[in-house]
Amino acid sequence: MTVSTQRPRPVMLTIFDGFGWRDLMADNAVKLSVMPNFHDLWNNHPHALLAASGEAVGLPAGQMGNSEVGHLTLGAGRRILQELPRLSQAAKNNEFKDRPAVKELIDVLKKTGGTCHVMGLTSEGGVHSHLDHIIGAVKTLENAGIPVALHVFTDGRDTAPRCALDVLAKIRKEVPKATIATVSGRYFAMDRDKRWARVQEAYNVIALAKGPHFDSAEDAVKAAYAEDKGDEFVQPCVIGDYKGAQKGDGLWMLNFRADRAGEILETLLLPDFKGFERPAQPAFAFACGMTPYSTELHPYLETVFPKENIEQHLGELVAKAGLTQLRIAETEKYPHVTYFFNGGQEAPSPKEDRKLIPSPKVATYDLQPEMSADQVTDDVVAAIDSGKYDLIILNYANPDMVGHTGKLDAAISACQAVDKGLGRIEASLKKQGGVLLLTADHGNCEIMKNEETGAPHTSHTTNPVPVVLADFRDEKEVKSLRDGGTLADVAPTLLHFLRIEQPEAMTGKSLIEA
Repeated sequence: MTVSTQRPRPVMLTIFDGFGWRDLMADNAVKLSVMPNFHDLWNNHPHALLAASGEAVGLPAGQMGNSEVGHLTLGAGRRILQELPRLSQAAKNNEFKDRPAVKELIDVLKKTGGTCHVMGLTSEGGVHSHLDHIIGAVKTLENAGIPVALHVFTDGRDTAPRCALDVLAKIRKEVPKATIATVSGRYFAMDRDKRWARVQEAYNVIALAKGPHFDSAEDAVKAAYAEDKGDEFVQPCVIGDYKGAQKGDGLWMLNFRADRAGEILETLLLPDFKGFERPAQPAFAFACGMTPYSTELHPYLETVFPKENIEQHLGELVAKAGLTQLRIAETEKYPHVTYFFNGGQEAPSPKEDRKLIPSPKVATYDLQPEMSADQVTDDVVAAIDSGKYDLIILNYANPDMVGHTGKLDAAISACQAVDKGLGRIEASLKKQGGVLLLTADHGNCEIMKNEETGAPHTSHTTNPVPVVLADFRDEKEVKSLRDGGTLADVAPTLLHFLRIEQPEAMTGKSLIEA
């Protein structure tokens, strides 16, 4: 390997979100897509596969990767123990009761006599939450004598499309006295794109007990199934004689991932919320959440498990070197290339520009699988051509967001849309003499059908992801990438081309073979 002293400009990381590697052709949008630009890069440049799930990214063994964990690991350049195993251990050991925020929640509600509204993605998917944590929270409150109103957010996206009845059965078994107050599909309760009309339907049932009524949560789910709607799309509804949130009640959000917890919490907690008109703001006496969600929400709820600071992440190192960087994505993945990539820090680093392209306002992305890829590409090509940036980090959301719909044809179109953009990026980088590192954060669209049941597969996978290195300078530095890498090895590889020394805290290893 011959290392030039000249730094290529720009160095670019392109992330195909949800683009995993699987050799079988059947129901594999990656293999079935016509992607001449990707295959040209793969066939003619150094490439390898990276582990993007389980212990390689700080998750339990066998746990599928996700966008938050993927981008956190990509940016940190090291394996970070994620919230899922950390919180699962605390739930298993009955340690929730020992957390200061939970102690205060219980103390306040004992004084007010209020009910605690427990809410979160009621799922065993492990991406945004885990059912074991929700059950642990309910048990903690019940043992303290606090009444509980459980607000169930059904999944169907990080799990099989229809498994809510099994989840409800487990709740009935583990906490038989628990009162399920409302049921809402995550499509409504966990939006992250300011589709306030959706969120309002979830708000109405939680805060006001206003919406369709069912005698039981099971009846609500069965009614959705009868209309050919999966768990994700269960209409927000009120269960039994639930009367809404009352003055003196408390709130405990069990989602540990920030990006889809924020909007519903804003409707319930922010005094100056303007997304839609509320008859009155719920008067919660105390609120807490499993992890920090946003600086905007921070004054209104306590954190049960504060995040550990991630220092010397890629963005920070680039800034300290005095270099310029750009983060660009459409709405659905914008937090990932900014907040998560920067180790959970919202503020941009010095000389870090950010570009947000709005995602299309469609009900589901199979209706517009190209999403906003063309505009994303327009803007990133302009950024490359400007010569302004040393590092550009781009996320294409399509393979993941369309993969979640379970529609194979649409997922193929999504892959082909990002390949079209890749061709334009490659052409611009060639003019500039830049370097491209192309990879993904986790798998998804390479499996579009459940091999056992034949049902649509809408969740992430445990498959590895591809990584390709294309050096468009006349003198190539690298002839091959090493095998056995993980997402944690991407940042050290980028540091090599940025001519920045890798700190000890960044324990990933460059993919460049010595």
